[in-house]
Amino acid sequence: MCPKIWVVPFSIYPQGYHCQPNLQLPFANLAAQKSHFAIYHMGLYANPELMDWFVTEHSKRSSKKLDIGKSCIRYKKIEDVPLDLIAELFQKIDANAWVKLYTQAFLKSKA
Repeated sequence: MCPKIWVVPFSIYPQGYHCQPNLQLPFANLAAQKSHFAIYHMGLYANPELMDWFVTEHSKRSSKKLDIGKSCIRYKKIEDVPLDLIAELFQKIDANAWVKLYTQAFLKSKA
């Protein structure tokens, strides 16, 4: 299955991704791997408070053990995904908030 990728368009953030400025700034990704389904949310990687919130809420809303990396949340079965929690996660940061967080967390100050 081809992954689904969400990015911040150049119309909002024309600088693009710092590693490859010709690419739009990545924000989220859904992928079906051989052994799991993955949800990548860069806000989790960049915002420790958001990560803490997600980990706490996941334990309240799912009986499955959380399998998470810096931005990757993995589920063995699609039925295991707590859709309400994922929806809430995606509502917590819009494109403008992600750009602000990204520039603060990942780009060195030019001052």
